[in-house]
Amino acid sequence: MTDETDLGAATGLDEVLARVHREEWARVVATLARRFGDLDVAEDATAEAFAIAVERWRTHGVPPNPGAWLTTTAGNKALDRVRRERRRDAKQGQAHMLTDQLSEPPEPAGAVEDERLRLLFTCAHPALAMEARVALTLRMVGGLTVAEIAHAFLVQETTMAQRVTRAKAKIKAAGIPWCVPAAADLPARTDGVLTVLYLVFNEGYLASGADTDPVRAELTGEAIRLTRLVRELLPHDGEAAGLLALMLLTEARRAARVSADGELVTLDQQDRGAWDRTLVAEGHALVRERLASGRPPGRYQVLAAINAVHTDAADARDTDWSQVAALYDQLARLDPSPVVALNRAIAVAELDGPHVALAQVDALAAPLAGYHAFHATRADLLRRLGRSAEAREAYDRAIELAGNSAEMAYLTRRRDQLASAGGR
Repeated sequence: MTDETDLGAATGLDEVLARVHREEWARVVATLARRFGDLDVAEDATAEAFAIAVERWRTHGVPPNPGAWLTTTAGNKALDRVRRERRRDAKQGQAHMLTDQLSEPPEPAGAVEDERLRLLFTCAHPALAMEARVALTLRMVGGLTVAEIAHAFLVQETTMAQRVTRAKAKIKAAGIPWCVPAAADLPARTDGVLTVLYLVFNEGYLASGADTDPVRAELTGEAIRLTRLVRELLPHDGEAAGLLALMLLTEARRAARVSADGELVTLDQQDRGAWDRTLVAEGHALVRERLASGRPPGRYQVLAAINAVHTDAADARDTDWSQVAALYDQLARLDPSPVVALNRAIAVAELDGPHVALAQVDALAAPLAGYHAFHATRADLLRRLGRSAEAREAYDRAIELAGNSAEMAYLTRRRDQLASAGGR
Protein backbone atom coordinates (compact mmCIF):
# COMPACT_ATOMS: atom_id res chain seq x y z
CA MET A 1 0.00 0.00 0.00
CA THR A 2 1.33 3.45 -1.00
CA ASP A 3 2.05 5.86 1.84
CA GLU A 4 -0.19 8.94 1.47
CA THR A 5 2.60 11.29 2.55
CA ASP A 6 4.95 9.89 -0.10
CA LEU A 7 2.21 10.15 -2.70
CA GLY A 8 1.54 13.76 -1.76
CA ALA A 9 5.23 14.62 -1.94
CA ALA A 10 5.53 12.97 -5.35
CA THR A 11 2.52 14.86 -6.63
CA GLY A 12 3.96 18.14 -5.32
CA LEU A 13 7.28 17.50 -7.02
CA ASP A 14 5.53 16.64 -10.28
CA GLU A 15 3.74 19.99 -10.12
CA VAL A 16 7.02 21.82 -9.45
CA LEU A 17 8.74 20.01 -12.32
CA ALA A 18 5.89 20.85 -14.68
CA ARG A 19 6.01 24.52 -13.67
CA VAL A 20 9.81 24.72 -13.95
CA HIS A 21 9.66 23.03 -17.35
CA ARG A 22 7.17 25.64 -18.55
CA GLU A 23 9.20 28.52 -17.18
CA GLU A 24 12.77 27.39 -17.88
CA TRP A 25 12.81 25.05 -20.90
CA ALA A 26 13.03 27.74 -23.57
CA ARG A 27 15.41 29.88 -21.52
CA VAL A 28 17.89 27.03 -21.00
CA VAL A 29 17.70 25.93 -24.64
CA ALA A 30 18.17 29.53 -25.78
CA THR A 31 21.22 30.02 -23.56
CA LEU A 32 22.91 26.84 -24.74
CA ALA A 33 22.03 27.38 -28.40
CA ARG A 34 23.57 30.84 -28.31
CA ARG A 35 26.72 29.73 -26.52
CA PHE A 36 27.31 26.39 -28.24
CA GLY A 37 25.96 27.27 -31.68
CA ASP A 38 24.19 23.91 -32.07
CA LEU A 39 20.48 23.41 -31.49
CA ASP A 40 20.71 19.62 -31.23
CA VAL A 41 23.32 19.93 -28.50
CA ALA A 42 21.25 22.55 -26.70
CA GLU A 43 18.00 20.57 -26.84
CA ASP A 44 19.53 17.21 -25.92
CA ALA A 45 21.52 18.65 -23.03
CA THR A 46 18.48 20.48 -21.69
CA ALA A 47 16.41 17.30 -21.87
CA GLU A 48 19.15 15.43 -20.00
CA ALA A 49 19.23 18.11 -17.32
CA PHE A 50 15.48 17.81 -16.76
CA ALA A 51 15.78 14.01 -16.56
CA ILE A 52 18.48 14.34 -13.90
CA ALA A 53 16.34 16.87 -12.04
CA VAL A 54 13.51 14.35 -11.77
CA GLU A 55 15.79 11.94 -9.92
CA ARG A 56 17.93 14.30 -7.85
CA TRP A 57 15.22 16.72 -6.77
CA ARG A 58 13.13 13.80 -5.54
CA THR A 59 15.98 12.82 -3.20
CA HIS A 60 17.69 16.11 -2.36
CA GLY A 61 14.86 18.57 -2.81
CA VAL A 62 14.33 21.39 -5.31
CA PRO A 63 17.30 23.83 -5.41
CA PRO A 64 16.73 27.49 -4.50
CA ASN A 65 17.26 28.57 -8.11
CA PRO A 66 15.97 25.77 -10.40
CA GLY A 67 16.72 27.70 -13.58
CA ALA A 68 20.36 28.24 -12.70
CA TRP A 69 20.70 24.59 -11.63
CA LEU A 70 19.27 23.39 -14.92
CA THR A 71 21.44 25.77 -16.97
CA THR A 72 24.61 24.62 -15.20
CA THR A 73 23.70 20.94 -15.45
CA ALA A 74 22.70 21.25 -19.11
CA GLY A 75 25.89 23.18 -19.83
CA ASN A 76 27.99 20.42 -18.28
CA LYS A 77 26.14 17.80 -20.32
CA ALA A 78 26.71 19.81 -23.49
CA LEU A 79 30.42 20.04 -22.72
CA ASP A 80 30.55 16.29 -22.13
CA ARG A 81 29.02 15.76 -25.55
CA VAL A 82 31.52 18.14 -27.18
CA ARG A 83 34.39 16.27 -25.57
CA ARG A 84 33.02 12.89 -26.62
CA GLU A 85 32.41 13.85 -30.21
CA ARG A 86 35.41 16.06 -30.81
CA ARG A 87 38.51 14.36 -29.50
CA ARG A 88 41.13 16.29 -31.43
CA ASP A 89 43.27 18.81 -29.61
CA ALA A 90 41.75 21.78 -31.39
CA LYS A 91 38.27 20.69 -30.41
CA GLN A 92 39.38 20.08 -26.84
CA GLY A 93 40.55 23.67 -26.84
CA GLN A 94 37.11 24.70 -28.01
CA ALA A 95 35.53 22.77 -25.15
CA HIS A 96 37.74 24.60 -22.63
CA MET A 97 36.79 27.89 -24.24
CA LEU A 98 33.10 27.03 -23.91
CA THR A 99 33.65 26.17 -20.25
CA ASP A 100 35.03 29.66 -19.72
CA GLN A 101 32.10 31.18 -21.61
CA LEU A 102 29.60 29.62 -19.23
CA SER A 103 31.13 31.53 -16.32
CA GLU A 104 31.44 34.83 -18.19
CA PRO A 105 28.75 37.50 -18.57
CA PRO A 106 26.56 36.84 -21.61
CA GLU A 107 27.23 38.67 -24.84
CA PRO A 108 25.25 41.87 -25.54
CA ALA A 109 21.64 41.09 -26.37
CA GLY A 110 21.63 43.15 -29.54
CA ALA A 111 18.29 43.89 -31.19
CA VAL A 112 16.35 41.39 -29.07
CA GLU A 113 16.91 41.44 -25.32
CA ASP A 114 14.59 38.68 -24.09
CA GLU A 115 16.40 35.33 -24.26
CA ARG A 116 13.38 33.34 -25.43
CA LEU A 117 12.32 35.96 -27.94
CA ARG A 118 15.86 36.00 -29.34
CA LEU A 119 15.67 32.23 -29.84
CA LEU A 120 12.27 32.63 -31.48
CA PHE A 121 13.61 35.13 -34.03
CA THR A 122 16.64 32.93 -34.61
CA CYS A 123 14.46 29.89 -35.33
CA ALA A 124 12.42 31.95 -37.80
CA HIS A 125 15.34 32.05 -40.25
CA PRO A 126 14.23 32.85 -43.84
CA ALA A 127 16.28 29.93 -45.17
CA LEU A 128 13.74 27.56 -43.63
CA ALA A 129 10.30 26.97 -45.10
CA MET A 130 7.57 28.67 -43.11
CA GLU A 131 6.12 25.37 -41.87
CA ALA A 132 9.57 24.32 -40.65
CA ARG A 133 10.13 27.65 -38.88
CA VAL A 134 6.83 27.41 -37.08
CA ALA A 135 7.23 23.77 -36.07
CA LEU A 136 10.78 24.27 -34.84
CA THR A 137 10.04 27.34 -32.78
CA LEU A 138 6.91 25.81 -31.27
CA ARG A 139 9.11 22.97 -30.08
CA MET A 140 12.09 25.06 -28.96
CA VAL A 141 10.47 28.22 -27.62
CA GLY A 142 6.88 27.26 -26.92
CA GLY A 143 7.96 24.01 -25.27
CA LEU A 144 5.13 22.12 -26.96
CA THR A 145 5.38 18.41 -27.61
CA VAL A 146 5.45 17.10 -31.16
CA ALA A 147 1.91 15.76 -30.60
CA GLU A 148 0.65 19.21 -29.58
CA ILE A 149 2.27 20.84 -32.60
CA ALA A 150 0.78 18.20 -34.90
CA HIS A 151 -2.67 18.93 -33.47
CA ALA A 152 -2.18 22.64 -34.11
CA PHE A 153 -1.29 21.94 -37.75
CA LEU A 154 -3.95 19.26 -38.27
CA VAL A 155 -1.31 16.74 -39.41
CA GLN A 156 -0.10 13.34 -38.21
CA GLU A 157 2.39 13.26 -35.34
CA THR A 158 4.93 11.35 -37.46
CA THR A 159 4.69 14.03 -40.14
CA MET A 160 5.40 16.77 -37.63
CA ALA A 161 8.30 14.85 -36.07
CA GLN A 162 9.89 14.57 -39.51
CA ARG A 163 9.33 18.27 -40.13
CA VAL A 164 11.14 19.25 -36.91
CA THR A 165 13.98 16.84 -37.62
CA ARG A 166 14.44 18.12 -41.18
CA ALA A 167 14.45 21.73 -39.98
CA LYS A 168 17.26 21.04 -37.52
CA ALA A 169 19.17 19.04 -40.13
CA LYS A 170 18.94 21.90 -42.62
CA ILE A 171 20.22 24.36 -40.05
CA LYS A 172 23.24 22.18 -39.44
CA ALA A 173 23.88 21.38 -43.12
CA ALA A 174 23.53 24.99 -44.25
CA GLY A 175 25.64 26.30 -41.40
CA ILE A 176 22.90 28.70 -40.31
CA PRO A 177 24.36 30.51 -37.31
CA TRP A 178 22.55 30.53 -33.98
CA CYS A 179 23.38 34.14 -33.34
CA VAL A 180 21.46 37.25 -32.37
CA PRO A 181 19.70 38.60 -35.49
CA ALA A 182 20.56 42.15 -36.40
CA ALA A 183 17.83 44.78 -36.38
CA ALA A 184 17.78 44.76 -40.20
CA ASP A 185 17.01 41.02 -40.17
CA LEU A 186 13.92 41.26 -38.01
CA PRO A 187 11.21 42.33 -40.52
CA ALA A 188 11.90 39.32 -42.80
CA ARG A 189 11.36 36.99 -39.85
CA THR A 190 8.33 38.66 -38.30
CA ASP A 191 5.65 36.68 -40.18
CA GLY A 192 7.05 33.39 -38.93
CA VAL A 193 7.39 34.72 -35.40
CA LEU A 194 3.79 35.95 -35.32
CA THR A 195 2.52 32.64 -36.71
CA VAL A 196 4.35 30.79 -33.96
CA LEU A 197 2.98 33.04 -31.24
CA TYR A 198 -0.55 32.67 -32.61
CA LEU A 199 -0.30 28.87 -32.54
CA VAL A 200 1.23 28.84 -29.05
CA PHE A 201 -1.67 30.99 -27.86
CA ASN A 202 -4.23 28.73 -29.53
CA GLU A 203 -2.72 25.63 -27.95
CA GLY A 204 -3.03 27.32 -24.56
CA TYR A 205 -6.54 28.59 -25.08
CA LEU A 206 -7.88 25.28 -26.38
CA ALA A 207 -5.31 22.74 -25.26
CA SER A 208 -4.98 19.41 -27.06
CA GLY A 209 -4.93 16.17 -25.13
CA ALA A 210 -7.81 14.78 -23.10
CA ASP A 211 -5.56 14.36 -20.05
CA THR A 212 -4.35 17.98 -19.94
CA ASP A 213 -6.02 21.08 -18.55
CA PRO A 214 -8.54 22.35 -21.13
CA VAL A 215 -7.05 25.84 -20.83
CA ARG A 216 -3.31 26.33 -20.29
CA ALA A 217 -2.97 29.85 -18.94
CA GLU A 218 0.81 29.63 -18.83
CA LEU A 219 0.91 29.25 -22.63
CA THR A 220 -1.55 32.05 -23.35
CA GLY A 221 0.27 34.29 -20.88
CA GLU A 222 3.66 33.55 -22.43
CA ALA A 223 2.33 34.13 -25.94
CA ILE A 224 0.90 37.49 -24.89
CA ARG A 225 4.13 38.45 -23.11
CA LEU A 226 6.27 37.65 -26.16
CA THR A 227 3.83 39.36 -28.52
CA ARG A 228 4.01 42.51 -26.41
CA LEU A 229 7.79 42.40 -26.83
CA VAL A 230 7.44 42.02 -30.60
CA ARG A 231 5.03 44.95 -30.58
CA GLU A 232 7.55 47.08 -28.65
CA LEU A 233 10.34 45.95 -30.95
CA LEU A 234 8.37 46.72 -34.13
CA PRO A 235 5.90 49.47 -33.15
CA HIS A 236 4.93 50.21 -36.76
CA ASP A 237 4.09 46.62 -37.68
CA GLY A 238 0.29 46.46 -38.01
CA GLU A 239 0.11 42.69 -37.76
CA ALA A 240 2.06 42.64 -34.49
CA ALA A 241 -0.49 45.07 -33.06
CA GLY A 242 -3.35 43.09 -34.58
CA LEU A 243 -2.14 39.80 -33.11
CA LEU A 244 -1.74 41.37 -29.67
CA ALA A 245 -5.28 42.76 -29.89
CA LEU A 246 -6.62 39.37 -30.97
CA MET A 247 -4.92 37.63 -28.06
CA LEU A 248 -6.10 40.17 -25.52
CA LEU A 249 -9.72 40.05 -26.66
CA THR A 250 -9.65 36.25 -26.62
CA GLU A 251 -7.85 35.99 -23.28
CA ALA A 252 -10.36 38.40 -21.74
CA ARG A 253 -13.02 35.67 -22.05
CA ARG A 254 -10.96 32.87 -20.48
CA ALA A 255 -12.59 32.95 -17.02
CA ALA A 256 -16.02 32.45 -18.58
CA ARG A 257 -15.09 29.81 -21.12
CA VAL A 258 -15.05 26.65 -18.98
CA SER A 259 -17.75 25.80 -16.41
CA ALA A 260 -17.11 24.62 -12.85
CA ASP A 261 -17.84 21.10 -14.14
CA GLY A 262 -15.07 21.38 -16.72
CA GLU A 263 -17.34 21.86 -19.73
CA LEU A 264 -16.80 24.34 -22.55
CA VAL A 265 -19.14 27.35 -22.41
CA THR A 266 -19.83 28.69 -25.90
CA LEU A 267 -19.63 32.40 -26.63
CA ASP A 268 -23.39 32.91 -26.69
CA GLN A 269 -23.77 31.30 -23.25
CA GLN A 270 -20.85 32.96 -21.47
CA ASP A 271 -21.28 35.24 -18.46
CA ARG A 272 -20.07 38.48 -20.00
CA GLY A 273 -19.78 40.02 -16.57
CA ALA A 274 -16.88 37.63 -15.94
CA TRP A 275 -14.90 38.95 -18.90
CA ASP A 276 -11.73 40.92 -18.10
CA ARG A 277 -12.77 44.43 -19.06
CA THR A 278 -9.23 45.77 -18.79
CA LEU A 279 -8.06 43.36 -21.49
CA VAL A 280 -11.16 44.11 -23.59
CA ALA A 281 -10.47 47.85 -23.41
CA GLU A 282 -6.82 47.39 -24.37
CA GLY A 283 -7.75 45.14 -27.28
CA HIS A 284 -10.39 47.57 -28.54
CA ALA A 285 -7.90 50.44 -28.34
CA LEU A 286 -5.43 48.54 -30.51
CA VAL A 287 -8.15 47.75 -33.07
CA ARG A 288 -9.15 51.42 -33.22
CA GLU A 289 -5.51 52.40 -33.58
CA ARG A 290 -5.11 50.13 -36.59
CA LEU A 291 -8.34 51.38 -38.17
CA ALA A 292 -7.18 54.96 -37.72
CA SER A 293 -3.89 54.22 -39.48
CA GLY A 294 -5.71 54.00 -42.80
CA ARG A 295 -3.48 51.14 -43.93
CA PRO A 296 -4.94 47.93 -45.38
CA PRO A 297 -5.31 45.44 -42.55
CA GLY A 298 -3.68 42.03 -42.47
CA ARG A 299 -5.06 38.71 -41.27
CA TYR A 300 -4.54 39.23 -37.56
CA GLN A 301 -5.98 42.72 -37.67
CA VAL A 302 -9.18 41.44 -39.28
CA LEU A 303 -9.44 38.61 -36.75
CA ALA A 304 -8.99 41.15 -33.98
CA ALA A 305 -11.76 43.28 -35.48
CA ILE A 306 -14.10 40.26 -35.51
CA ASN A 307 -13.37 39.66 -31.84
CA ALA A 308 -13.92 43.36 -31.14
CA VAL A 309 -17.44 43.07 -32.58
CA HIS A 310 -18.18 40.07 -30.34
CA THR A 311 -16.79 41.69 -27.19
CA ASP A 312 -18.56 44.97 -27.92
CA ALA A 313 -21.99 43.33 -27.53
CA ALA A 314 -23.39 43.50 -24.00
CA ASP A 315 -25.53 40.46 -24.81
CA ALA A 316 -25.04 37.74 -27.42
CA ARG A 317 -28.34 38.77 -29.00
CA ASP A 318 -26.86 42.23 -29.66
CA THR A 319 -24.03 40.87 -31.83
CA ASP A 320 -23.78 42.63 -35.19
CA TRP A 321 -23.66 39.48 -37.32
CA SER A 322 -23.75 41.40 -40.59
CA GLN A 323 -20.52 43.12 -39.60
CA VAL A 324 -19.00 39.79 -38.55
CA ALA A 325 -19.90 38.27 -41.92
CA ALA A 326 -18.47 41.28 -43.77
CA LEU A 327 -15.22 40.98 -41.85
CA TYR A 328 -15.02 37.28 -42.70
CA ASP A 329 -15.50 38.23 -46.36
CA GLN A 330 -12.52 40.54 -45.98
CA LEU A 331 -10.54 37.83 -44.22
CA ALA A 332 -11.36 35.32 -46.97
CA ARG A 333 -9.67 37.59 -49.50
CA LEU A 334 -6.52 37.59 -47.38
CA ASP A 335 -6.72 33.95 -46.32
CA PRO A 336 -9.01 31.87 -48.58
CA SER A 337 -8.82 28.80 -46.35
CA PRO A 338 -11.62 26.32 -45.60
CA VAL A 339 -11.38 27.16 -41.87
CA VAL A 340 -12.18 30.80 -42.61
CA ALA A 341 -15.10 29.68 -44.78
CA LEU A 342 -16.34 27.48 -41.92
CA ASN A 343 -16.29 30.37 -39.46
CA ARG A 344 -18.04 32.61 -41.96
CA ALA A 345 -20.80 30.00 -42.29
CA ILE A 346 -21.48 30.32 -38.55
CA ALA A 347 -22.21 34.01 -39.06
CA VAL A 348 -24.37 33.16 -42.09
CA ALA A 349 -26.44 30.84 -39.90
CA GLU A 350 -27.32 33.79 -37.68
CA LEU A 351 -28.18 36.01 -40.64
CA ASP A 352 -29.81 33.67 -43.18
CA GLY A 353 -30.65 30.58 -41.13
CA PRO A 354 -29.10 27.15 -40.55
CA HIS A 355 -30.31 25.74 -43.89
CA VAL A 356 -28.24 28.22 -45.91
CA ALA A 357 -25.25 27.79 -43.62
CA LEU A 358 -25.41 23.98 -43.78
CA ALA A 359 -25.08 24.03 -47.55
CA GLN A 360 -21.93 26.11 -47.22
CA VAL A 361 -20.54 23.85 -44.50
CA ASP A 362 -21.23 20.66 -46.46
CA ALA A 363 -19.22 22.08 -49.35
CA LEU A 364 -16.17 22.04 -47.05
CA ALA A 365 -16.39 18.31 -46.26
CA ALA A 366 -13.36 17.25 -48.30
CA PRO A 367 -10.72 19.62 -46.89
CA LEU A 368 -12.07 19.57 -43.32
CA ALA A 369 -13.00 15.90 -42.90
CA GLY A 370 -10.44 15.49 -40.11
CA TYR A 371 -11.23 18.76 -38.34
CA HIS A 372 -13.41 18.40 -35.26
CA ALA A 373 -14.85 21.93 -35.51
CA PHE A 374 -16.28 21.12 -38.94
CA HIS A 375 -18.27 18.21 -37.53
CA ALA A 376 -19.26 20.17 -34.41
CA THR A 377 -20.56 23.06 -36.52
CA ARG A 378 -22.41 20.70 -38.82
CA ALA A 379 -23.92 18.87 -35.83
CA ASP A 380 -25.26 22.11 -34.38
CA LEU A 381 -26.80 23.17 -37.71
CA LEU A 382 -28.43 19.76 -38.17
CA ARG A 383 -29.78 19.95 -34.60
CA ARG A 384 -31.31 23.34 -35.31
CA LEU A 385 -32.94 21.92 -38.43
CA GLY A 386 -34.45 19.03 -36.44
CA ARG A 387 -32.35 16.37 -38.22
CA SER A 388 -31.43 14.64 -34.97
CA ALA A 389 -30.14 11.32 -36.30
CA GLU A 390 -27.68 13.06 -38.62
CA ALA A 391 -26.75 15.51 -35.88
CA ARG A 392 -25.96 12.62 -33.55
CA GLU A 393 -23.60 11.10 -36.11
CA ALA A 394 -21.87 14.44 -36.57
CA TYR A 395 -21.50 14.88 -32.81
CA ASP A 396 -19.98 11.39 -32.56
CA ARG A 397 -17.38 12.28 -35.17
CA ALA A 398 -16.64 15.64 -33.53
CA ILE A 399 -16.12 13.96 -30.14
CA GLU A 400 -13.85 11.37 -31.74
CA LEU A 401 -11.65 14.08 -33.26
CA ALA A 402 -11.72 16.66 -30.46
CA GLY A 403 -8.62 16.71 -28.29
CA ASN A 404 -9.81 19.14 -25.63
CA SER A 405 -11.51 17.71 -22.53
CA ALA A 406 -13.85 20.69 -22.01
CA GLU A 407 -14.91 20.61 -25.64
CA MET A 408 -15.50 16.85 -25.51
CA ALA A 409 -17.69 17.28 -22.40
CA TYR A 410 -19.76 19.97 -24.14
CA LEU A 411 -20.20 17.97 -27.33
CA THR A 412 -21.12 14.84 -25.39
CA ARG A 413 -23.82 16.66 -23.45
CA ARG A 414 -25.27 18.14 -26.64
CA ARG A 415 -25.31 14.72 -28.29
CA ASP A 416 -26.94 13.10 -25.25
CA GLN A 417 -29.62 15.79 -25.21
CA LEU A 418 -30.54 14.68 -28.72
CA ALA A 419 -30.81 11.09 -27.55
CA SER A 420 -32.99 11.98 -24.58
CA ALA A 421 -35.21 14.14 -26.79
CA GLY A 422 -35.82 11.11 -29.02
CA GLY A 423 -35.58 13.07 -32.26
CA ARG A 424 -35.80 11.39 -35.63
